[in-house]
Amino acid sequence: MPTTPLELARVAALAADSKKASDVVLLDLSPVTDVCDYFLVCSGDNARQVDAIVDEVREKVSANCDVSPLSCEGREGLSWVLLDYGSVVVHVFRPETRDYYRLESLWADAPRVELDLG
Repeated sequence: MPTTPLELARVAALAADSKKASDVVLLDLSPVTDVCDYFLVCSGDNARQVDAIVDEVREKVSANCDVSPLSCEGREGLSWVLLDYGSVVVHVFRPETRDYYRLESLWADAPRVELDLG
């Protein structure tokens, strides 16, 4: 049985949280755009942590949902890495880059999904 976009997003959120990602936010974009269903946004304190979060998300989503990202952008700079799973897009930021782009503000009309992370 295929994984729903929400299930995939929750697996990705748990994976990010397990690598101590900060400020993990899941936005439900389905009511406001047809670009994708969910944005998962989180931060890593430094390049090494961003890299670890991205690796963990890829590994856990692959293992639990049997899905690989359609694309992965930003891996060389590690200030904003984007994992595109089609219906779910994962954004892993360094804090200063996240502050600059303010995705949550751009998509302020998108409802936040409660994640209940430890």
